[in-house]
Amino acid sequence: MAVRNHIREIRIKNGISQVKMAEDLQVTRQTINAIEKHKYNPSLELALKIIAYFNMGIDEIFILEKGEEAR
Repeated sequence: MAVRNHIREIRIKNGISQVKMAEDLQVTRQTINAIEKHKYNPSLELALKIIAYFNMGIDEIFILEKGEEAR
């Protein structure tokens, strides 16, 4: 199973840059970029921070795709 997300779309819709989001969440811009490109799954702590940051439900941001191998 693979974990996917809608972070890039949500971030852009809200007019937030990767740099701003990274600063707000106290991570690097490269971390945000890797998460958006599905090259890195955030830790549980960071995932919860992202959910709170956008004030959205987990299922609105993250998707567990069944039948695919995790990368």
